[in-house]
Amino acid sequence: MGGRVAYRTCPLCEALCGLELTVDGAGAVTSVRGDRDDPLSAGFLCPKGATLGRLDSDPDRLDGPLVRGVPVGWDEAFEAVRDELAGVIARYGRDAVAIYVGNPTAHSVAGPLYGSALIKALGTRNVYTASTADQMPKHVSCGHLFGDPLAIPVPDLDRTDHLLMLGANPLESNGSLCSAPDFGGRLKAIRARGGRVVVVDPRRTRTAALADEHLFVRPGTDAHLLMALVHTLFAEELTAVPDRLPLNGLDELRALVVGFTPERVAPVTGVPAEVIRRTARELAAAERAAVYGRIGTCTQEFGTLASWLVDVLNVLTGNLDSPGGAMFPRAAHMPVYRRRRPFTTGRWRSRVRGLPEAMGELPVATLADEIETPGEGQIRALVTVGGNPVLSAPDGARLDRLLPSLDLVISVDPYLNETTRHAHVVLPPPRPAQTPHYDLALLAFTVRDYARYSPPVVPLPDGRPAETEILARLATLAAGTDATPADLDELVIMSTLGKAVAALGSPVHGRNPAELRKVLADGASPTEQRLDMMLRLGPYGEGFGADPNGLTLARLRDEHPHGVDLGPLKPRLDEVLCTASGRIELCPPAFAADTDRLAAALDAPRPDLVLIGRRQLRSNNSWLHNVPELLGGSNTCTLHLNPADAQRLGITEGARVRVTSRTGDVEAVASPTDTVMPGVVSLPHGWGHDLPGTRTRVATARPGVNVNAITDDQLIDPLSGNAAFNGVPVTLTPLPSPL
Repeated sequence: MGGRVAYRTCPLCEALCGLELTVDGAGAVTSVRGDRDDPLSAGFLCPKGATLGRLDSDPDRLDGPLVRGVPVGWDEAFEAVRDELAGVIARYGRDAVAIYVGNPTAHSVAGPLYGSALIKALGTRNVYTASTADQMPKHVSCGHLFGDPLAIPVPDLDRTDHLLMLGANPLESNGSLCSAPDFGGRLKAIRARGGRVVVVDPRRTRTAALADEHLFVRPGTDAHLLMALVHTLFAEELTAVPDRLPLNGLDELRALVVGFTPERVAPVTGVPAEVIRRTARELAAAERAAVYGRIGTCTQEFGTLASWLVDVLNVLTGNLDSPGGAMFPRAAHMPVYRRRRPFTTGRWRSRVRGLPEAMGELPVATLADEIETPGEGQIRALVTVGGNPVLSAPDGARLDRLLPSLDLVISVDPYLNETTRHAHVVLPPPRPAQTPHYDLALLAFTVRDYARYSPPVVPLPDGRPAETEILARLATLAAGTDATPADLDELVIMSTLGKAVAALGSPVHGRNPAELRKVLADGASPTEQRLDMMLRLGPYGEGFGADPNGLTLARLRDEHPHGVDLGPLKPRLDEVLCTASGRIELCPPAFAADTDRLAAALDAPRPDLVLIGRRQLRSNNSWLHNVPELLGGSNTCTLHLNPADAQRLGITEGARVRVTSRTGDVEAVASPTDTVMPGVVSLPHGWGHDLPGTRTRVATARPGVNVNAITDDQLIDPLSGNAAFNGVPVTLTPLPSPL
């Protein structure tokens, strides 16, 4: 069976694997293989990427817009958006409109390029994204430490001798805030060269099973464990901060950790004191070491403190911004000359609970409050872009009950899912094969500097707007202007060029923006022109003639269709550091103050059972459960619990169990396993496809249960507003077997 071969980056997770696609004459993807010539992934492929063709041709994907459930043309759909959105704004004001941006937008060109324009055009402070359900503690931590919330160091996996991972399961997730295809192979390589891998997790995950050592830790106590590790480094004089790291706050930090001895935290964390000390000593003794914490360290009530302490350990052991340690990638499209303001949070607060803004957004945990509570500024309309908060937000069942009360819901989404079934207008983006791809967000977190552009595999049908055009049209409509998407692109291009020529250190400093603009006017799409501009101005760029051998979009596309390896990570703290002091702020006052809450938790009563989530290799949140090949194996929605807890409660394998929290209850099938520590139960996220009005037939046939019907929207990390999905107190009740 023949067919045309095309290459592209997989858009389904953070690993950025290269794909080799076979496409038939009708434009259908008939087979998918790993791209062996991709310098980052080298042919690696996970089950999700292997099914991209099935996702692309899914008959349940919407192929045109809907207005109140009725298929309409694109012009009619945009007219409905314009009229109804203008009506809500006229009646209630701009803050009555909220926007929720979901996880898939980070895997696209459209979201990073046009999402901020849409938010600015809406003019609302009610901005919510998946970041406060996932990673905001890491942004807040790095913002205070380094001045830039996007300056997130990643472990230099290919050169480290010792990796300490907390709350991360990259053999299932393929990595997160650390883009590394074949993460498991890289971990094996660490061990093969004589290094050591230690995993800290309440579950013995596939990643933990691959490690040299696995330490069970009670959910929500990672910050206590990390404080004890820092305490040990100071107490045993094991710190090795190099002179090259400019620091403030070292003495303040030393005083702060005095009370967090290994003996004090051991009963709370479940990690013995002698193991804590040994772990600190081994970390300090390693020639090149990195500490890496991910979603488990973020989605808890001490998420920011845990995220902060991860990098404190990297600093104290001399491994920050050092080969083999934790380093800052240099993305090809991000100019190093850009001027940034020092980071701050709390520039405004949510109306109902007074929760602080971070990175321009409010916690998704309070979205339901803002819809439900009457008064000036009450949310009356919601725009969702690539998100399914009914399944991904804490106490999502409450949000589901409230969405029908809104005057208007507009969704950019390819499916009628649990959230978009409430939408008055649905604007579906094109198929992945019809969409260009460049990972604007994720290339800032790769374990090697790398870039790859994927042009569309098949053209768009006549009259079918690209996802970039859909978001640009929404932005111009929200602004209430007569501007076109082309006008928006031109504004962005000229504004960016204007800033570039004015910036010291820019390769085009002092030049004429209009002359630079002519270089981009080569018949490419506006999206490609913007990408070309960013690459030319980037650290590996051609600089509009300054470096004839540098990158342009045409060179990346034509000369490097499999991607280009830009080399190992390089020390560059001086490029990213932008605190007001110009130094690493090792002990930010807000973090120091929050350690009082951490200390109080040492003496707090502990619930008998707590709930944690579970990542699955064949899932990515809720949006891949409609692919038949991805359902099966370990990708099932069962309740994991320790056999000792199961025996104590009279629960057997396959029995149905009611899981109850403060917010509600769900029924699940029990699966006792010693991979979960005693006192912990686990349900995977992204399930619960049993609601009427959806159009995902495969998912509906195997719905599972929505774990976020029992997570608690009142439990958050106060420094970042991130939802605390892990450590939710629950009770279990065995249910009688059906007759």
